Amino acid sequence: MDDPEAVRRATESPASLWAGEREVILDEVQKTPELLSAVKQAVDRDRDRRFVLSGSANLLLMHQVSETLAGRAVYFVLDPMALGEFHGRTASTLIADALAGSWPEDGVEVESPELLPLLLRGFLPGVLHLDGRAAELRWWEGYVATYLERDLRQLSQVSSLLDFRRLMELLALRSGQILNQSELSRDSRLSQPTVHRYLNLLESTHLFQRVPALTRGKTARLVKSPRPFWTDPGLAVFLSGYYDVNALGRSRELGYFFETLVLLHLRILVGLMIPRARLYNWRTRKGVEVDFVVEHGRRLLAIETKLTKSADFRKTSGLRAFLKAHPEASGGLMIYGGSRVRQLDEQIFAVPWPMLTG
Repeated sequence: MDDPEAVRRATESPASLWAGEREVILDEVQKTPELLSAVKQAVDRDRDRRFVLSGSANLLLMHQVSETLAGRAVYFVLDPMALGEFHGRTASTLIADALAGSWPEDGVEVESPELLPLLLRGFLPGVLHLDGRAAELRWWEGYVATYLERDLRQLSQVSSLLDFRRLMELLALRSGQILNQSELSRDSRLSQPTVHRYLNLLESTHLFQRVPALTRGKTARLVKSPRPFWTDPGLAVFLSGYYDVNALGRSRELGYFFETLVLLHLRILVGLMIPRARLYNWRTRKGVEVDFVVEHGRRLLAIETKLTKSADFRKTSGLRAFLKAHPEASGGLMIYGGSRVRQLDEQIFAVPWPMLTG
């Protein structure tokens, strides 16, 4: 639907786009939401006809889309690439195994690639084969400009792209932290309704997500605020203004950027489960927390991230508190920057982060 002629046909006679064809791919379909009703009619007339509808926005979150193809469609989110996927490896089974109570072998050693260059580069396919940091920076600059000047304008009226860009930068510096929209509104000098609308736009275009709080158990004792994350750590790092390894290595947000990398791979792995598992955060009003909780049916798995080369029992206080509050959970994982699997408690294992990536 980047082709004006295709858009004209989609408006005037959508069925002409697939006349005589049994298998059809329609790209950037969010630009012509009226196509969805025509697709629904075509499928209802012929259940053997197959459509692949792709685009850069979540149709289910777009207000102008009234037809969701309920009962006729399966929805998938194409995340950035996992590190293992880029290198041709199969998906990690770490999370599915841990949910089932099967743990990695204590003492196993894993080779770890350099983390900071990966955080700077990111995992979107377009940037993965570029040669050199200058080329990567130019790519990210163009990516953000294209999003602001084309994709965003096609979805919604934004009065000031400069204000929207400033909000993106402030949000990047808060990636992984508890989301406080009042504070974000004050720092961006935008009204709270505007901030709320801009966050929804970022989420509907898959650049950003809010990880909700797990509210099982005694909810009065829990913080129920979501945690904001950028979909790709490279985008968060670029928007935060860290353009080289030295600047990133000294940044106070480095731990949160590492969490963003972990979340990317968690999101990919839970999306491969059938049905898809859910991701949450968990934090008590006393400040005890674990970064992520995977929920699959009635099973729970707590996950803590630590950007450290060492793993010891003292760093498991959040995981132990969660397991005490949720004895039905299969256990806890500490995803860390070391190179060896370590069993830290009966149901708690420290695992090098590359084991998550495939």
